[in-house]
Amino acid sequence: MNSFFERRYVIAGIFITIVLILLTRLFYIQIIDQRYAIYANNNVRRESIQNAARGPILDRNGKVLVQNVAFYDIMVIPKQVKPFDTVEFCKLLGIEKPEFDKQWNKAVKYSPFLSSVFEKQLSVTTYASLQERLSEFPGFYSSTRYLRTYPDSVAAQFLGYIGEVTDRDIKRSAGYYHPGDYIGVTGVEKSYESILRGQRGVENLMVDSRGKPKGHYANGLYDTAAVAGQRLTSSLDINIQKLGEKLMQNKLGSIVAIEPTTGEILCYVSSPTYDPNLMVGRERGNNAAKLYADPYNPFFIRPIQAKYPPGSSFKPLSALIALQEGVISPSTSYYCPGYYYAGNQRIPCNKGEAHGLVNLSSAVAKSCNGYFCMVFQKLLDRDGAKQTEASFANWRSNVNKFGLGSKLGLDMPAEGRGNVPTNLHYDNIYKEGRWRSSTIISLAIGQGELEATPLQLANLECTIANRGFYYKPHLIKSIGDKNIVKKEYTERNYVGIDSQYFQPVINGMQAVVEDGTAIRSKIPGIVMCGKTGTAQNPHGEDHSVFVAFAPRDNPKIAIAVVVENSGEGAHWAAPIASFIVEQYLKGSISQRESGITVDYYANANRLPDTAMYLHHGPLKKKVKANGPQKPQADSVKSVKSVSRKNKKDTAAKVLAAQYLKKEKEDE
Repeated sequence: MNSFFERRYVIAGIFITIVLILLTRLFYIQIIDQRYAIYANNNVRRESIQNAARGPILDRNGKVLVQNVAFYDIMVIPKQVKPFDTVEFCKLLGIEKPEFDKQWNKAVKYSPFLSSVFEKQLSVTTYASLQERLSEFPGFYSSTRYLRTYPDSVAAQFLGYIGEVTDRDIKRSAGYYHPGDYIGVTGVEKSYESILRGQRGVENLMVDSRGKPKGHYANGLYDTAAVAGQRLTSSLDINIQKLGEKLMQNKLGSIVAIEPTTGEILCYVSSPTYDPNLMVGRERGNNAAKLYADPYNPFFIRPIQAKYPPGSSFKPLSALIALQEGVISPSTSYYCPGYYYAGNQRIPCNKGEAHGLVNLSSAVAKSCNGYFCMVFQKLLDRDGAKQTEASFANWRSNVNKFGLGSKLGLDMPAEGRGNVPTNLHYDNIYKEGRWRSSTIISLAIGQGELEATPLQLANLECTIANRGFYYKPHLIKSIGDKNIVKKEYTERNYVGIDSQYFQPVINGMQAVVEDGTAIRSKIPGIVMCGKTGTAQNPHGEDHSVFVAFAPRDNPKIAIAVVVENSGEGAHWAAPIASFIVEQYLKGSISQRESGITVDYYANANRLPDTAMYLHHGPLKKKVKANGPQKPQADSVKSVKSVSRKNKKDTAAKVLAAQYLKKEKEDE
């Protein structure tokens, strides 16, 4: 009897143990190990991601710059795939068997249980023939995505482009992005990615054993709708943008135009440019490779990455600082014999032209080098030669207030700083206490180590147009139906110059256009104030520079134009700027008294020799050796200047390498 009860307890214990094991295993399968849940759910339920359309981008007047076009990806869940005719499937997709094997292995490696892109960007024609038979291939299904399209094919460097996410993008997004998603790579597409991308939706479908949809899972209770990205309204004016790109074709350089009263960028031309539609679709990789191979590098964003000596366009700024510091007055005069001596250096004016007796306004109008060298030396020597470094530090601080030597904070990635040399720079070259104003006299006329981006030059004109302040330049006016009211865009950035000092400088700038170096660019019925300049280029013809604002009273536009390898500012940059200004203010281009025409400048080819550009251009790292440099402005053609150590900018080369790396990761 006792043995019977003992056996009963043993048997009960065995059953209880078995039950506990089964319950533990069941708990593990259902709660701990998600593979079984995923596999079970995938047998009856398919989670379909609903991709959101990216927000369109418009110009300031509502004209569409970029919008969307739908295309189709073929997705796969490897665990649901059953034996099928791969040859027929490849035929429908228009691919070869090796490509199929590559994509299949990639999908399995990503996850046997989760969906991933198998074949992307099918055309409407290909998808139409495949759609009817897709149910014959369990585990494969389609997903609608959106690519960008550019109706007018303009503003490529401004808009930027999108590309497929990399592993790094996915990791950084904390799970938001998945393989096959698209992300902004450059331009506005990148800087406003979180706004443009929208919000994905999820659709849960019940499917049968063949993968055919059989309605919504739980009657759609767990579905979420995709939310399209918000519309961006840019500050760009497409009419002058088109005109600017037309005028700059077959040229290297840029145009930046800004509305002084708001800081809104009206025109943003980088030349050479490219058709942004080339960076879309299945041929994107091949097109990109051709663009990378272009020796003139269309991916180099010249308005914010190129750096040039401002040349004579810097002289109004020099005059304003000197007036504020009290070392000159508007009536301060100087007799120009055609040259200026700084120490033992003889600095000629343009072609040795003697300007005679000039005051501040006439010195600006005639671009007299001697006058501004005199002004610079007065600033640096006013406390004695031993205080040169302290005086220079003060001068540099004043220049920085105008936005030179630092980023302006544009709502666009990859903005450059330009360069305003420091005391340390000269200490390293000449040793502390052993350099004087005459050593660095080239800075007086916007040369030497001084460098500015076209954006900074245009912003400088905004400051003069506003008589002492500027608003941060920006590219986007509104998001959706709401205007952007970012605090930094509404704040005035004062440069520390009293408004009374702008009058004589502006008088001189008006005279530049009325009867000075830019007289051929005078606009009928519009008072434009400007300054021609020539940026030093030791490897070919100098760069043509022109800065301006118009009209004189209540200015509506400030502009900077740089045409590389094109000589004096009056020859190329000034006429191009005048056409942009007139088109914006009047809506048309009038016949000029000087006879200049849009067609002449649009059809002219100013591209430098390819071999020379490859050797000395931005794709080639070039380090200048210490030795005499030639600071050349629109009124300088030869001058023995200071020794300096200056490494030329290699931003284009670095940027191209980054793009190539990005493309390789995307493949």
